[in-house]
Order: sequence, then structure tokens, then C-alpha cells
Amino acid sequence: MLAVAGAGMAGLVAAARARELGADVAVFEKGDRAGGSMLLSSCVVWRHVDFAGFRAECPDGDERLQRLIWSRLDQALAWLERTTRVGPLWQDTNNPRTTGRRYDPVALRDALVGRIGHDRLTFSAGGDVDVHRHQGPLVLATGGFPVRVARERGLLVRSNPWSEGDGLDHARREGAATAGDLDELYARALPAPPARIEESDYVRLSQLYGGAARVFDERGDVLFAGPPAWHENDLAQAIGRAPGGTAWFELDDAEHPQVRAAREAGGEVVGVPGGLVRVHVAAGVTHTLGGLAIDERARVLREDGSAIDGLYAAGVDAGGIASGGYASGLAQALVLGLVAAEEALAE
Repeated sequence: MLAVAGAGMAGLVAAARARELGADVAVFEKGDRAGGSMLLSSCVVWRHVDFAGFRAECPDGDERLQRLIWSRLDQALAWLERTTRVGPLWQDTNNPRTTGRRYDPVALRDALVGRIGHDRLTFSAGGDVDVHRHQGPLVLATGGFPVRVARERGLLVRSNPWSEGDGLDHARREGAATAGDLDELYARALPAPPARIEESDYVRLSQLYGGAARVFDERGDVLFAGPPAWHENDLAQAIGRAPGGTAWFELDDAEHPQVRAAREAGGEVVGVPGGLVRVHVAAGVTHTLGGLAIDERARVLREDGSAIDGLYAAGVDAGGIASGGYASGLAQALVLGLVAAEEALAE
């Protein structure tokens, strides 16, 4: 039997692929629902148009794993649509740097669960996921450790509330090595408290106009001088490193749609002389970029580079892929979920 820890995109894909290959599978989810952080996202699964662009934007990442995800994504998307019969909402990303598809996350989650079978999912509703009593290979797909990082650094959570690092901890106890910087994040600027932010607001309330804003820290000093990258993850990480994990965006347009959304959510939006507006923002952690060291077969590795028998990692439990930049976490989940299932069952 293949055991899968985590029922987000990576875990559901691994389990669905294993079922397709004729294997018995058991999925263990710490929360009270399937879907993980995918369910709270815009559900765009993408890659850079060319591999050189991937390398340029994530220069510190593992080139072998980047090549794996970049080269297999189109095939993986075809598998996803064929298996789930869920068509894309968008046929492409409308970004000249990237290509991919956007899906309805609820429809995708429900279809994957249907392919696996509801009876093969076990929910612990916040308790620890116990996989030790199951024999056979194990795929770790627990969503990294964004909740732990947010708690330790006083940042907002922009992920599901259960990804606290259970996969990382389990593998480390088995002697696993890590890859990438464990402090590096994929984050977004959100309206700072006392704004009211529900899980359904994570996409809508993201303050994505950093390229047009001036960014100040709480003392009024410039926090981020240069223009951010197109994805603005560099800006969000800078906010996360600031005292309190907060900053102010100053903008000329007081009626910018995302400014209005921040105001409507109860965020602090204030006018300043000259017809400008300032929005109080805070960094919200979506997922971590550092994690477990794996090879191209999704096998979890020890410090000496040897593989731990029967242990695999998929999604953002695997680290060091988008290091130094930004890439699609859902693409990483989809491709590594497929690879982990195929390799685990081949042994």
C-alpha cells in the first residue's frame, strides 16, 4: 500500500496516479478537508516559457529539479485534464513570461478525490498524522511549513492552517537533508490588521501594485527602493523581514481596486498630502521555498546524497527548487506528485 501524507494538490495527484496504476493507497490529511492551500489559491498552474527564464528568475534553485518540472509540466497538465475531466478556466496565463492553465480549485479537488475514492482519505481534523503503522512507501505532501514560519516571525498566514512542517519533521527524524534556505518564502502583501481576512479573501485582498507604489517601513523610511520583480515576491519577503512584518504602500490612485478592497475589509487606508493614499500592509505566508532534499525521482535524500528507502516528497515539502525567486508551487505539486507515485510503485 502507498501511504500519502497530505491531501493538497501534490498528495491528491500522487494518490490518483497510484490508483490509476492499480495500487492500493491511503491518504492521511491533518485537516478537516481535502484540497490544501490549492483550494485557497487562484489555481494557476504554470511554468516559465523558456527554461533560461526559469533559471534567471530562480538562480539559486536546483537546476536538475527545475528541468524536471519545466519539461514535464505540459504532459502533466494533459494528464490532469484527462484524469479529472476538468477543463481550464484560462487556456494560458496572459503573461508573456509564463504559460499554463487556470482551473476551478473546488472542481479539481472534487474530481481528484473522486478518482481516489472518499474511503481512502482519513482526516484527523488538526491532530497529528500517524503514518508509522503503515507498511510500504510513503509520499510526504504536507504543504511545507508556512504556518510554523508565520507563527515564529509574527506574520500573517495565507495558506491552509495545517501546514506546520509535519512532513519536514518526519523526514528529518529519518535522517533527511534539507535543500534551499528554510527562511525563504513565497508571500503576498495583505491588508494589515485590523483588516478582516477570511480564507476566501487570500487572492482578492492581495495588494499587488508594488511596482506603482512607494514602500515605507513603520518609521517612514524607504523599505524597498527598487521596482519589484513582476511577481512581487521579493517585495513581500522584504516586508516579512521588516519589524512586525508590516509596511506602508503609498500610491497616487486612492481608488485602485485593491486599495478599495483593503478599505472595505477594514484595513488602514489613509490619505496623505498631495492627493496620495497609504495602505498599511503585512506579509502573508503562502508557502516555504526551502524544504527536503530530493532527487529527480522525488526520493528524499540524506546528507550524503543517498536516498532513504521508501520515502518520497512532493509539492513544497521538497525544497530548493524556486530558491532565489518565484515559480509555480502548483506546478511543483503536480509534477512531483506524479513522479513520486510512479517511482514509489516502480520499486
